[in-house]
Amino acid sequence: MSVRIDITGLRPEGIAVVPSPLAELGMALHALSEPAHHPGLQGWVTGVTARLDPHLADRMCEADFLWRTTFSDLFLPFAGLPGASGLPGQTLAEELDLLDKLSDEQFVDAALEFTCALPYSGPGPGPLGDARLRRRALELAAARGPQQVLFSERLLADPPHIRRWLRQFLQDCDEAFFAETWARLRHQLAADARHKTELLRRRGLADALTAVSPAVALDEAAARITVDKLGDGRTATAGGGLLLVPTSLGWPHLMVLHRHAWQPVLHYPVGSPEPAAPPSVEQLTLRMSALSHPVRMRLCRSLARSAFTTGELTQAHGMTAPEISRHLSVLKKAGLVTTRRRGRYVYHQLDVTMVARLGSDFLEGILR
Repeated sequence: MSVRIDITGLRPEGIAVVPSPLAELGMALHALSEPAHHPGLQGWVTGVTARLDPHLADRMCEADFLWRTTFSDLFLPFAGLPGASGLPGQTLAEELDLLDKLSDEQFVDAALEFTCALPYSGPGPGPLGDARLRRRALELAAARGPQQVLFSERLLADPPHIRRWLRQFLQDCDEAFFAETWARLRHQLAADARHKTELLRRRGLADALTAVSPAVALDEAAARITVDKLGDGRTATAGGGLLLVPTSLGWPHLMVLHRHAWQPVLHYPVGSPEPAAPPSVEQLTLRMSALSHPVRMRLCRSLARSAFTTGELTQAHGMTAPEISRHLSVLKKAGLVTTRRRGRYVYHQLDVTMVARLGSDFLEGILR
């Protein structure tokens, strides 16, 4: 599973690495709504929440489906501008002006896409112009509770009103807590953007993408970028550009904007506290599957305590040597067991460090 970006015809000058204050505000709202996703931000979340005006906190809940369960493309409005080559604004006010430039159809589609399962990667009508999709959006919104169905009804009935509401809400968040946060973070993000831009200039796109995340790979022969994600998607630069937008508050989320007719955007975390090379989704699936068998679980119990030969495991577990070898092969293929030779004997042992990382690797894989 992955998201693929066709970059056929993409010119070097069409690639830009630019911080976005509006995107970072979106990640700030997500972290405040889902602090468990961001254990490293607990101090910041506690501090902001403690001094948050109760009225603003209530308003934050009204449309939290835009940032709580996922990350709405509304926080990357520059990608939806005509020509597919727009850039983020330097200030939040500039980016809110860009948000105002989206059509009502773009605004509503982006606001309802994830939670109401509307078309994303391909062309098609939206709920403003299609009565069937409108009913579908409201049905799915109802499954998420009365608050979301109320907001969705208001959005579909009067998009300009909701647009004004959202702009005022974001401005109030900026005044309440984000301006101070952005003043602290923007220097780190600008430094990262300069570093990635220099990598692009000196060493090319492949090295720059590797620096963005080990989960991003470039196939130059196929003119394709592949992002290892627990999901599938396709998009193309198609004569437009490619944007890389760093986030300080976003780890572990590595997101790809692949909305049809919008400019592709890689929204990537900087300053990740995790190891530099997390496993791919395929590797993670392989490891978890390897540990799901009860026999291999019992083998791991032995191998966690000491190194054993195949013959010793055969005797200890009352199984044949071929059976033990098959289970060991699965564990070794998953990278969970190490093997070393001592004289004429081959010893197997559980890689405890690798197993200990499975919890955080799993979280990163599903949240990436």
